Amino acid sequence: MLISRRDALKTGSAAAALLGSDDVLASAQNTIRLGGSVPMSGKESDTGLNVLEGYKVAVKYVNEHLGGVKVAGVAYKLELQLFDDASDPQRAVTLIQKQLDSGTDFFLGSFSSAIVLPTAALTERARRPMVQAGGGADQIFTRHFRYMFGIYPRASRQLVTLVEMFKSMHGQVRTCAIVATNDPFSKGQADGSVEYLRAAGIQILNTYRLPPTLTDVSGVVSDLRLRTPDALICTTHQEDSALVTQQLVATGTDVKLLFLALGPEIPAFRANLGKYAEGLTFNQYWKPTYRFGDPFFGSTANYYNYYTTVTDRKETYHTAGASLCITCYVKAIQDAGTLAPDKVRDALAALNYESFYGQVKFTADGDGDAVLMGAVISQVQPSGLEVVFPPKVATAQLVYPIPNWATR
Repeated sequence: MLISRRDALKTGSAAAALLGSDDVLASAQNTIRLGGSVPMSGKESDTGLNVLEGYKVAVKYVNEHLGGVKVAGVAYKLELQLFDDASDPQRAVTLIQKQLDSGTDFFLGSFSSAIVLPTAALTERARRPMVQAGGGADQIFTRHFRYMFGIYPRASRQLVTLVEMFKSMHGQVRTCAIVATNDPFSKGQADGSVEYLRAAGIQILNTYRLPPTLTDVSGVVSDLRLRTPDALICTTHQEDSALVTQQLVATGTDVKLLFLALGPEIPAFRANLGKYAEGLTFNQYWKPTYRFGDPFFGSTANYYNYYTTVTDRKETYHTAGASLCITCYVKAIQDAGTLAPDKVRDALAALNYESFYGQVKFTADGDGDAVLMGAVISQVQPSGLEVVFPPKVATAQLVYPIPNWATR
């Protein structure tokens, strides 16, 4: 069952927030507890609930179809122990510390770098592994954590594919502007992209920093009307991405290409924008059309088919990334042949295998390999979310320039 943040904090017991257990008070001997927190409410809850669903689906599959995880001939069932951190880093820190105090050995990450960074610092100090699909800020991976592993590359390396797409467009993108939320993840993405853009010979007209909380970007939009770039790159979270797009539409400020790092992958985001969502480009880390093998699900197609049979929640790359966190643990535990946290940590660091998500390999700092686990560029088109770059995995051609707002 799921426990609200009020009840979880009131009880002060990690066991009281057990997810996926028939007997909350039972301490099953052959059980591997996976602790952590997820934004089930608050500003990050849309994506947080996607992450939660990915965790739940993979655990269900491992327990019901694989019979659990075998260690030294003994089968262990996975047990999720996840609290609602309400998108609040301080609350998450409190909850994770309580789980550490209760003896939890293995952790899953929350969503947003602002939550992953302080919670990973706790699990690192306790020498307990954390695998996460929700934090990409460079600061998470430059502190030389040994026990934390992230599915996505660090923020400063996440727009490499976008710049490669610009380079392939034969000079159509000569200028760009960057809008970034002033938080570690978004700022890291923006700062990292500057180096790649300049190396590609693309002129950066301006870089705009948005405060973490805002309700208006009219000043930015007014400036964009005066100096309109070929491409507008927004390293923003979904709420800010929606605000920028809405104010561009409201003022009739047209750009040839609008890239939003986060937002378009979420169905509710696209539904809110309606026809104005078409043409938006964004980073996408996984598609159900990929053709990879997998030691547990068998293939990408099998994972997707299973996912759609056990949940009504629409898949996103965040759901797939979260499921991958679970199977990374399973693979590492099997490879280690033990539940000793140090040994499982070493096995996670050594992973290098093909999964339903793609090739899994972590850098020495714990983030996903930028080449093997980096993003593709997708675009919202009438047919759905289409991969438009790189060509070897593209499902459609890039629409460039996108239609003017007024003609839609």
